[in-house]
Amino acid sequence: MEIREINSGKADFMEILLIGDEDEAMVNKYLELSMLFALYDNSILTSICAVMEIDSQTVEIKNLATYPQYRNQGYASALLNFVFDRYKENYKTVILGTGENEKTLRFYKKRGFVEFDRVKNFFVDNYDRPIFEDGKQLKDMIYLKKL
Repeated sequence: MEIREINSGKADFMEILLIGDEDEAMVNKYLELSMLFALYDNSILTSICAVMEIDSQTVEIKNLATYPQYRNQGYASALLNFVFDRYKENYKTVILGTGENEKTLRFYKKRGFVEFDRVKNFFVDNYDRPIFEDGKQLKDMIYLKKL
């Protein structure tokens, strides 16, 4: 496995970024302001992670996505561990927002994240169409943090 920092041509990764956030306009709001990390296995792109500085103590994972055929093989976990290691020296907290999908929430909580906030109707109010995950419409944004 190899993790590469992407400094230019970030929009070239839109296909995989849209797996983590289905609205291109929303992705474009944070993409250029984020550090982008791509995980390759045998030169094949499997996963991507966008991380943005929120303040001097906090970074936010804006997008973490893995192509469906590479899921459940540890790629997203490897990227999370990379992010934790990279930012632990200079930042106190890593946060992220996700929909109310139990599988996704379990994934993050298993890796040390805890829920600290919820924005009611975030997906309804901020996306131009309903967003579904595992057959369930997402409504609230759940914010998680790891210290």
